[in-house]
Amino acid sequence: MHIARFLLLPLALVALPAFAQNYPAKTVRLIAPFPPGGSVDVVGRILAAKLTDNIGQQVIVDNRSGASGNIGMELAARAAPDGYTLVINTLPLVTNQFLLSRMPYDVVRDFAPISHVTSSPSLVTVHPSLPVRSVKDLIALAKAHPGQLNYSAAGVGTNPHIAGELFCLLAGVNIVAVQFKGGGPADIATISGEVGITFGNVSQQIGYLKNWRLRALAVTSATRSALLPDLPTVAEAGVPGYDFVTWHGILAPKATPRPIITYLNEQLRKVLAAPEQAHLWKELGLEVVASSPEEFAAHLDREQAKWGKVIKQRGIKAE
Repeated sequence: MHIARFLLLPLALVALPAFAQNYPAKTVRLIAPFPPGGSVDVVGRILAAKLTDNIGQQVIVDNRSGASGNIGMELAARAAPDGYTLVINTLPLVTNQFLLSRMPYDVVRDFAPISHVTSSPSLVTVHPSLPVRSVKDLIALAKAHPGQLNYSAAGVGTNPHIAGELFCLLAGVNIVAVQFKGGGPADIATISGEVGITFGNVSQQIGYLKNWRLRALAVTSATRSALLPDLPTVAEAGVPGYDFVTWHGILAPKATPRPIITYLNEQLRKVLAAPEQAHLWKELGLEVVASSPEEFAAHLDREQAKWGKVIKQRGIKAE
């Protein structure tokens, strides 16, 4: 399946509906299919606040969590395609199809991409009581106690889960995923010591590092983070070839008129490129992408191919 098919349009738009001409005329809902505290919620709330200022109508974040994002995504897929319901998501948008026997939506058939808005690395972090100070220490501990260490994830197929499984695959260890209902709850489980390890996004964990509630061992991207320049990459720290980067994108129901998609893309680009916002994105370790709809569709195609192979190799299944 090719996500580029998202972008097939009629050769001519004969009569643009009146609601598209007058858009936006009321509150816009941005569904975040995970609970508060995770990276999807963090990015969604920043964008919603700034879009509200730019478009003259309130943009509200509606957290509809459950089933690794599928509950919120199904709600978005079934919404009226009028530009008043949007959705923000990340990796589960393309991984869930490889993990679940039944999907309540089809990525290509049910959604129109608007923009790949940001990307950022995750971190390998541990509870301060875990006796490890480096990735090599963690690997040694995991090999000494196979299947006895746990890491917290935000649901099957989510960013922390896939980052953790890729780590296990390439490092040759067996650290067991414990699933929670989102990135926020997964972080809290590690902070409390319920679980020893997690692979959370830098944007949601940076505060916990500053107050020493979590200890970071490495950054998951191929290059170091400008936010944490002294922190090695996982590849540098002992797992060659490891590279995991989180992304966030905004979509609309499939039949949303192209002029509305174009308008929203333009407004998102303005918000993301605003000079006064640059410091905030940097402080959260988020890289602004601000892609076109076509570029986002191509990105989804690449991510689908990449992680489909990893899921198969690792034998990841939804329980």
